[in-house]
Amino acid sequence: MTAPRVLAESVRIEVALPGTDGVAVDAVRLDLDPALSGRRDFALVAAPAADGRTRWRLDLPRPSVQRFEYRLAVSVGGAERTVLDPGNPVTVDTPSGQRSVVLMPSYAVPGWLTAPSSEGVRTRTRLHGATIRPVPLTVWSPAGLPDTEPLPMLFVHDGPEYDALAGLTRYCGAMIAAGRLPPHRVVLATPVRRNAWYSGSRAYLRSVAGAGLSRLTRRFATRGPVVVMGGSLGGLAALLVGLHPAGGNGTVGGVFAQSGSFFSVRHDGQEAGFAHFGRVTRAVQQVLDAPRAGRPLRIAMTCGASEENAANNRQMAAALSRAGHTVTYREVPDLHGYTAWRDALDPALTALLASCW
Repeated sequence: MTAPRVLAESVRIEVALPGTDGVAVDAVRLDLDPALSGRRDFALVAAPAADGRTRWRLDLPRPSVQRFEYRLAVSVGGAERTVLDPGNPVTVDTPSGQRSVVLMPSYAVPGWLTAPSSEGVRTRTRLHGATIRPVPLTVWSPAGLPDTEPLPMLFVHDGPEYDALAGLTRYCGAMIAAGRLPPHRVVLATPVRRNAWYSGSRAYLRSVAGAGLSRLTRRFATRGPVVVMGGSLGGLAALLVGLHPAGGNGTVGGVFAQSGSFFSVRHDGQEAGFAHFGRVTRAVQQVLDAPRAGRPLRIAMTCGASEENAANNRQMAAALSRAGHTVTYREVPDLHGYTAWRDALDPALTALLASCW
């Protein structure tokens, strides 16, 4: 087996693949984010060996990102299956399963992943409101502090995924242990009906931004403004919660959006097949056209410089700044996914939380 090699101008991926039931592999294609350029079809470099394996090679133009995730689409007898790269030991968990990973020589994991981290305890509850089904919540709190102790609060869309795939509560514990952030609570919201709720649903926004957050901050004593965050559609939902007229009855003061799905007709025609595309574009356009903000927020945004959402994120950051919000926008050398969002938590989220709290 051969691990991918990062060369001066390309990334070389070579694989030796067995066939099935005596039938050799007849094609291999790279399953890769379409935002990266380059051919996807592997070239056959060796006919089937005695063990039935065929060798394939692809030289992908070296991308401008520091890491990328992929799978192999392998065709045998016209039937295609998607597999990990058998020669690459580096993998990552994603919402759609494991993927192989290529790391560039300059890539480094965040230091907080191995730093001391404060322990936390978890409490399960639900947010009842205008949605047909309640929003399940898991509230992470620093160990040893009762619910009656007033603490800042971070409300997270796709919370369980952010925790499992981006290490969010470990990050929060590390920032607390290092004294970079005060002790705080993290509300991990489960996306029961993600596409419907996070795409500008009025019922969902009323449930969270209205009485929901007010009840939550009474159940768990809160000081300082609540910060709402999310990635992709969750980033859109976080921004809409923050901008909602109810605004958590004045409790929301900050928004953190990563690779937000701020779809517009101009930039995102490729998303037109999404069931809630029209509702998203209407909600986004209302934000883009909004006059001066009556309740300015502190907003931090990150986005992969090469991902499809980069154009609509730049547009949104500029519009929010024009409206009078305090906006910081940072592009990172990665694409759309939880590891990219994990790697961008510090310093972007750290600075936002420190300024709000």
